[in-house]
Amino acid sequence: MMLFRVLFIGLVMMTSSLFLSAEDLKPERIHQITTLEVVDKLKRRHYRELSINDQLSQDFLAAYLAALDPNRLIILAAEVAQYQRLYGNKLDNMLLSGDLQAAYDIFNSYRNRVITLNTALLAALPQTIASFDFNDDDAMQLDRSEAAWPASEAEVNQLAERRLKAAALSLRLADKSNEEITELLRKRYQNQADRLSKLNSEDVYQAYINAFTQLYDPHTNYLSPVSSENFDISMSLKLEGIGAMLSSKDEFTSVVRLIHAGPAFKQGELKPSDRITAVGQGDKELVDIVGWRLDEVVKLIRGPKGSKVRLEVIPASAVSDEERKLITIVRDEVKLEEQSVQKAMIDVEDSNGIVHKFGILDIPAFYIDFEALRKRDPNYRSTTRDTAKLLSQLVNDGAEGIIIDLRNNGGGSLREANELTGLFIEKGPSVQIRLSDKKTYTEAKQYFSPYYDGPLIVLVNRMSASASEIFAGAMQDYKRALIIGSPSFGKGTVQSLTPMNHGKLKITESKFYRISGESTQHRGVVPDILLPKIYNSELVGESSLDHALAWDSIGKAAFKEFDKTSALLPQLIRQSQRRVKLQPDFQYFNEKLAYEQSIDIDFLSLNLKERKRLREDDKAKRLAIENKLRLAKGEKPLTSLDDESDEAEQETATESVGNAIDIDDAYLQESANVLLDFITAQKTVKTVSR
Repeated sequence: MMLFRVLFIGLVMMTSSLFLSAEDLKPERIHQITTLEVVDKLKRRHYRELSINDQLSQDFLAAYLAALDPNRLIILAAEVAQYQRLYGNKLDNMLLSGDLQAAYDIFNSYRNRVITLNTALLAALPQTIASFDFNDDDAMQLDRSEAAWPASEAEVNQLAERRLKAAALSLRLADKSNEEITELLRKRYQNQADRLSKLNSEDVYQAYINAFTQLYDPHTNYLSPVSSENFDISMSLKLEGIGAMLSSKDEFTSVVRLIHAGPAFKQGELKPSDRITAVGQGDKELVDIVGWRLDEVVKLIRGPKGSKVRLEVIPASAVSDEERKLITIVRDEVKLEEQSVQKAMIDVEDSNGIVHKFGILDIPAFYIDFEALRKRDPNYRSTTRDTAKLLSQLVNDGAEGIIIDLRNNGGGSLREANELTGLFIEKGPSVQIRLSDKKTYTEAKQYFSPYYDGPLIVLVNRMSASASEIFAGAMQDYKRALIIGSPSFGKGTVQSLTPMNHGKLKITESKFYRISGESTQHRGVVPDILLPKIYNSELVGESSLDHALAWDSIGKAAFKEFDKTSALLPQLIRQSQRRVKLQPDFQYFNEKLAYEQSIDIDFLSLNLKERKRLREDDKAKRLAIENKLRLAKGEKPLTSLDDESDEAEQETATESVGNAIDIDDAYLQESANVLLDFITAQKTVKTVSR
């Protein structure tokens, strides 16, 4: 390790001034003009009112430093203090005048130190890795976002060395030799250095201005011309890829959401909050993408229909970063027909042996074919039109009640959320929308028309967002349906994409409110009857995002409650809770999530034996949870979790994963049981009242 330290110190001495060289990046005139335009649009149109003052200046500086160095590994405490003296109360005025010099001064200093650090690290890499002792009691702090900034170059060196040791240990645990470890890490650090050296003025500007825009809320972003082009491609239904929304945090590319019926959704292994570490084309060698820019990762994952892409991921549930999972996905288009509403019938037997039939409507998105509508095609497709057709079929086939499954529905058309509400009420409002000028308007079913008035359940989970929350919230406020599942995502804001002279601005201009006056923002829709969660709400959901707009309320809209659910709800909750306690799948979900949430490691050991013990302990606990479920279902227990992976691969290879509804799903089964309880209780009330 001494060789690395000596080499590092020597290189630092050669590049020690704060602002360096002729190669330093500088702001361009177009960026100054764009800044003035961004500031003006945010001031006039954003829902949140922020004063551009000294407090915002300090928050902006902190946000920009965090964007550059989120784990506080590179920028020195003395530099932070200097930036605070120079810019702490001035960035607000600099924004208002379009002055961007601070952004580039800070970035250039940061980049020079990283390049110097990587140069030293790469020069001494073989000797450094060979010198690592994995038998000592060293440890690495996983999250340094709130730690003190490094006090000296020596501490920066020490932190870099510790992260290098952690990366080497993870590869050692994956049975890599020192030579393989050296080569893999050489490629990783060389790629990071190359990318950092190739960053241009546009890249710096986008990072800086987004540190500002995201002080307003996490969904407000400036998109450079290149980023804007990628955004337009990602919004097209013709995009050929894996069907996943990705984001970049720290050095990793993370999965935000899977598009329903997309290739990754069908394949079934990739999950929200998984971190992608490497990408391979077909059977070719995996390419390490740690530290890559998001647009470069997207280009690597995107590809022609029918081609295979392999993703190496760190699962969201992983105990530590050496845990890896290899997922193979066949790229394909996300087709409208596969996003469309599907129906099924589920049978439930009551205590007297009588079988009851309930209809299921799986609604994966709120869609509408605007092009066909514009052409006045009488057969244009939409969520509401498809739902109405299938609902009628289910009723005609003898469905005594309906379950609407909105799990994993990320939203879509506001118009369709309103229209769908109209299928289940006689007349009235569905949602209130408050604009940035605080004026409110209401979407509503304006005229009386036939509607389904039978028993209704709406099933939601943490990935039910936006338009899903509007519909579920309306059904709950009208007391028209029982809402079942886990609290929804909590995205109650509306964004618009505004073209500018240079790039585009995605801006939050309004906010959804339920007809009760409560916002869906942040809290989401809380079900009447709670079922076990499968997503960790600390990692997934609006409340997990920095600077998310707060929950609040406005005046109640004028509407008439159906009041079909209130009096019976306590009884229905008790009956459901008794079943959930005995249902093996729900016990499994509870235990699995409880175990994952219990994993709270601040410092990760860099001792080989301790890490092996930690890994084996984790595998044993997960295996015990898995086998408890298998035994409860009368299935053969696994001897290791590798057996489960083999089974999953065989199922993926031999089965065509389509769009069919799985009526054996525990959540659908419990929804049907609650629906039967509800119908039975209603009959009892009517009999007693006579």
